[in-house]
Amino acid sequence: MQPFVAPLEKHQRFRFTCSPHVTCFNACCRNLNQALTPYDVLCLKQFLKMSSGDFLNRYTEESTGPGTGLPVVSLRFSDADDLACPFVSDAGCRVYAARPASCRTYPLARGVSRDRETGRLTEHWAVIREPHCLGFNNGHRQTVDGWVDDQQIAAHNRMNDSLLELISLKNRFRPGPLMPPEKKRIYTALYDLDTFRNDPSYGDRNVATTADAQPFGRSGTGELDLLRVAMDWVRNYLLTVSAEKA
Repeated sequence: MQPFVAPLEKHQRFRFTCSPHVTCFNACCRNLNQALTPYDVLCLKQFLKMSSGDFLNRYTEESTGPGTGLPVVSLRFSDADDLACPFVSDAGCRVYAARPASCRTYPLARGVSRDRETGRLTEHWAVIREPHCLGFNNGHRQTVDGWVDDQQIAAHNRMNDSLLELISLKNRFRPGPLMPPEKKRIYTALYDLDTFRNDPSYGDRNVATTADAQPFGRSGTGELDLLRVAMDWVRNYLLTVSAEKA
């Protein structure tokens, strides 16, 4: 059976809880197409104390977004019959503190639209009710804002909105597929931050993108600022490639 998806206004309340006391616990951690954003990868590799390259090689698969031509990174699920997430256990999620944005947001879904004149982003929310999920039978009633605060989603949303801006830029100025070397460069910048930091072919990159960010060198700044710089690099790269092909 297909899930039931209904729009949800931010002031509307919904009831939901998930814990080992709910009989369907962990059922939603199987047989998924779990795409990871660059910020998801950063949080997970930091939590696991792994290099970005080791994390990507061990836990993920790369594909190409059919509508964008950009690289997409997804979790590599188990080959067992239940197709389990590599981080799920009988006791729950082993990386709960660093879980991806989609896991934090569930059972809600978030979309974003941009006003063409003002550039302002507007959030759109929906609630997803899957046939197997019994979490709607329990829990206190809460709003979208309450759920965002409780699940600590805001930082993920801010970083993921920056990714959406890159996708929009790509679709406007560089529509269609990328050449394999172009795709590889963007993949490395967005997902393999350790290589991006140390690869001299990415240029100077001594540009701070936030007021409190510090320029970085080979051993330089914090990884969140590094990801912001990487996104700026991809933005400039897409514009440069588009100008060269014009």
